[in-house]
Amino acid sequence: MDCGHVSLEESDKLKSPLLPVVHNEEPREQQTVGQHLQTIFTPTNCYIALGPLLCAVVCLCVRLGGDDKTTARNMLGVLVWIFAWWLTEAVPMPITSMSPLFLFPLFGITSSDDVASSYMDDIIALVLGSFILALAVEHYNIHRRLALNITLVFCVEPLNAPLLLLGICATTAFVSMWMHNVAAVVMMMPVATGILQRLPSSSSSTEMVPPAVGKFCRAMVLGVIYSAAVGGMSTLTGTGVNLILVGMWKSYFPEADPISFSQWFFFGFPLALCIFVTLWGILCVMYCPNGSGKALSPYLHKSHLKRELEMLGPMSFAEKMVLSVFGGLVVLWMTRNITEDIPGWGCVFDGRAGDGTVSVMMATLLFIIPNNIKKGEKLMDWDKCKKLPWNIVLLLGAGFAIADGVRTSGLAEVLSKGLVFLETAPYWAIAPTVCLIAATITEFTSNNATTTLLVPLLVEIAKTMRIHPLLLMVPGAIGAQFAFLLPTGTPSNIVGFTTGHIEIKDMIKTGLALKIAGTAFLSVLMPTLGAYIFASKAGV
Repeated sequence: MDCGHVSLEESDKLKSPLLPVVHNEEPREQQTVGQHLQTIFTPTNCYIALGPLLCAVVCLCVRLGGDDKTTARNMLGVLVWIFAWWLTEAVPMPITSMSPLFLFPLFGITSSDDVASSYMDDIIALVLGSFILALAVEHYNIHRRLALNITLVFCVEPLNAPLLLLGICATTAFVSMWMHNVAAVVMMMPVATGILQRLPSSSSSTEMVPPAVGKFCRAMVLGVIYSAAVGGMSTLTGTGVNLILVGMWKSYFPEADPISFSQWFFFGFPLALCIFVTLWGILCVMYCPNGSGKALSPYLHKSHLKRELEMLGPMSFAEKMVLSVFGGLVVLWMTRNITEDIPGWGCVFDGRAGDGTVSVMMATLLFIIPNNIKKGEKLMDWDKCKKLPWNIVLLLGAGFAIADGVRTSGLAEVLSKGLVFLETAPYWAIAPTVCLIAATITEFTSNNATTTLLVPLLVEIAKTMRIHPLLLMVPGAIGAQFAFLLPTGTPSNIVGFTTGHIEIKDMIKTGLALKIAGTAFLSVLMPTLGAYIFASKAGV
């Protein structure tokens, strides 16, 4: 075998370029220095540089005390960096949420293993299992069937506008109890707008639109977005803020009993119910005057809802199985810890099983039970889970990591001195003050970010005042969910605002009254019902 001989043809092939040569190319325009600078100094790039720049200013110029506060100063700098990126969204939120994984070790705040553990614990498992179940409910259109059935009950003849509004709002609040607020609004808004499509548009030139029609449209959209926020307060899975609060409680007080699903429900549901009834009353007074039902009756009747329901067909085997798994999960959540005298099933496992345990276990059943639609196909597969909101999971992990960093670095102790004026005030005045502070901040930042920033400070204040920390932590977390005034307050508000049925003045008028009422209810229930439910926890 001659390995040294290469033919002329093969030699030509070796000399040919790997990529085709393009001749007679048009000469490229040379960018000027000014154009280069415009490309570099874009608003987004400036916002990206703002985070590390502010961090450097804090680390070089801010003095928090002696030399032993270096870690606290570094933590403050990292906190400013992360919040600058969160507020400007210069870097995608999920990527910003992962930044503690490299910032904390580099700035000497905590080890990489410790910060990584914050991104996967029982609370994160609870979220993942709940989201998979929510995707199953959405995939099989169970939420739409549920909404239509409940609304059909409230759509009486002759039409009663406040009662129909109650049906839509109650359904939205119920759905939001078991899945994230944004998901509940996205599911329920098409149901609400589907009803509103039966009404004449104000832009129509063929007929005169009664004022009651426009008011009812605004009430319906406002009711959906606010009911989702109120319903999410009822359960741990309803909103990320509740989960962050529970995670911080576990982080700051590892020896104390964790907040169980049932304990939060026994406090959150009565509070949410009071706020919900107030919300319905506000909407009825402002947007459902006398005679609304008569004005709407020519356009809305039961036949429309029945026709929509008939289009879904009878309930399938897959829908029944998903509902069974979902119902079983709720029962397991509610019975893990019942009362101190009546232990739940959790005592069988000596406290080793948490709410996240059963959440993932029941979600796993969806990948085992057949759907009876196609041979070998299960209720869920991984392709259906591609819509999992990993951005929320990462945001929760970042919140837990920041809470740990603020605590271990000593920053919480330093910052809490700035709120020392609260220590001499009576508790009945502190609870509404904390709630209002959180409710104001949350209008300009995300609910989760507000909770992550404020709750660690409240822990230190509670220690100084020698009161139970949850008596301050809970008002701060609940207040962070009162983002009712601006469309940009929450993604749910944006969903409602983009329908075109409401204006900012509608949100301010309704949201301000709701925010005041919510603060008043929380101020009454927290030192009474809240003290009874939470103050019995040991280890604080």
